[in-house]
Amino acid sequence: MGLFPQNVIAVVWDFDNTLIPGYMQRPLFQRFAVDDAEFWAEVGALPAAYAREGIAHVAGDSIYLNHILAYVRAGRFPELSNRMLHDLGRELGFFPGLPDFFPALAQRAAEAGRRLGVTLEHYVVSNGLAAMIRGSAIAPHLAGCWGCEFVAHQPGPGFLAGGSAAAIDASAEIQAVAYVIDNTTKTRALFEINKGTNRHPEIQLNAAVKSEDRRVPFSRMIYLADGPSDVPVFSLLRRMGGRCCAVYRPGDPSAFAQANGLLRQDRVQAVGPADYRDGSQTWLWLHAQVEEIIAVIERGHDQAVHERVGRPPGT
Repeated sequence: MGLFPQNVIAVVWDFDNTLIPGYMQRPLFQRFAVDDAEFWAEVGALPAAYAREGIAHVAGDSIYLNHILAYVRAGRFPELSNRMLHDLGRELGFFPGLPDFFPALAQRAAEAGRRLGVTLEHYVVSNGLAAMIRGSAIAPHLAGCWGCEFVAHQPGPGFLAGGSAAAIDASAEIQAVAYVIDNTTKTRALFEINKGTNRHPEIQLNAAVKSEDRRVPFSRMIYLADGPSDVPVFSLLRRMGGRCCAVYRPGDPSAFAQANGLLRQDRVQAVGPADYRDGSQTWLWLHAQVEEIIAVIERGHDQAVHERVGRPPGT
């Protein structure tokens, strides 16, 4: 018998342009009357600026975090704190059907998989700001969230000898980047879900864990995202038997072309609009995947019973 019953289905979501139209930083720009186009243009020019200092390799997926801090230091985002980011998350508007779709899908999975106690967990893995995601309407329905984090209280040299730690004030101005998720390290989050380290920290991520002992097999994961930046995750899950769908903003031809390109390249098994209302194409696809995974779980259980339980005498 394995370490876990492996009766969990994990639905893993990108955030920007998957759950919400556009990018989550928009409420931040609006709060401080910052032109978002100008901000992102500056972010796009940062690699060239760094190159003039002799820096050849730049983390393009996460360099925007440094620029947010530059705006803080310059007084353009005065007193920006993790608490403020959390509160700004409340202003995020979601695609149709959300957030109600999240608990409804989990309930449907529990009903369909009642015989073996199947459960469904939603996760967000995003290059965006974790504090804003945790403050959004979707947060109560998440089993976990990976995103970029800032720290407001950055310990200095000798802090270990400084006696008792000072109280942490969530409203203090952010000072530094604490955690980064980029397009490649998104795959790390999937391995944490797979091995169960997100629920059981005593299991080290890099420890050898047999496939039958992993909490959520990759084949029981479903990943939804919008673009080429998610190719590392798409590639991992496709190779390991997971299910992937590229979503696009309804009615947007360029977004559809991008998603459809991923389908043509065999990066994903399906394409659908970011519309999660009952009966929509994406709603139907997700329900079908959940039902198929439950059927696989039940077949595996029944086969194990057949193979491991002998017949009683006289039969």
